[in-house]
Amino acid sequence: MGLAGTDLLSGIIPELCQKYPDLNFIIGGEGPKRIILEEVRERYQLHDRVRLLGALEHKDVRNVLVQGHIFLNTSLTEAFCMAIVEAASCGLQVVSTRVGGIPEVLPENLIILCEPSVKSLCEGLEKAISQLKSGALPAPEDIHNIVKTFYTWRNVAERTEKVYDRVAGEAVLPMDRRLDRLISHCGPVTGYIFALLAVVNFLFLVFLRWVTPDSVIDIAIDATGPDGAWTPRYPPSKKEGKNNAMSKTR
Repeated sequence: MGLAGTDLLSGIIPELCQKYPDLNFIIGGEGPKRIILEEVRERYQLHDRVRLLGALEHKDVRNVLVQGHIFLNTSLTEAFCMAIVEAASCGLQVVSTRVGGIPEVLPENLIILCEPSVKSLCEGLEKAISQLKSGALPAPEDIHNIVKTFYTWRNVAERTEKVYDRVAGEAVLPMDRRLDRLISHCGPVTGYIFALLAVVNFLFLVFLRWVTPDSVIDIAIDATGPDGAWTPRYPPSKKEGKNNAMSKTR
């Protein structure tokens, strides 16, 4: 909970609990900022509406998620938030801060993105509550069926391949342009430090290529393609062999 925006959550809870008498919060997780939520619950007498579950084992997460309708993520920094994928897979409408890689995790119709502020998150939650009460949200089963197609291994592999193809197609900048970009983007002091590190790294790579030239490095084989090393090969059947022999005699 240290980076989970606990300070934001402590401002959201009293404001929305006062506005929506039937709104309850179920909060999972453990950390040094739990005391903040306990103080909020005590100050506003919300013991029956705010449940602090503490640390959860992964096997128990699903049983907790299905008790709710909306999943709120208040992270201040996040690369890929697995929690919102799990919540959406359980059929919950997701409300989250727009930080890091979160906007790329779910499509717009399954997530309400907000700025990392109490005001913006309250507006996002109120929008989700309004949609829930009006019946505008998709059924949990429909959300689950959509989400389960996003992160199959085949889907992830195809998207990863597209990223590699895009990067491989980009022009490689010469060293002087790389250094100019570092200095211009990172400032006069930090930029020169990063440029120096880049030069050292480049010289180290040159040394490694001298020690182990490219010519002595084995090229990776295609293991999974149609002609890959791992692709099963079945010997022709007797019938196929006979037909091939007949076609040759003709």
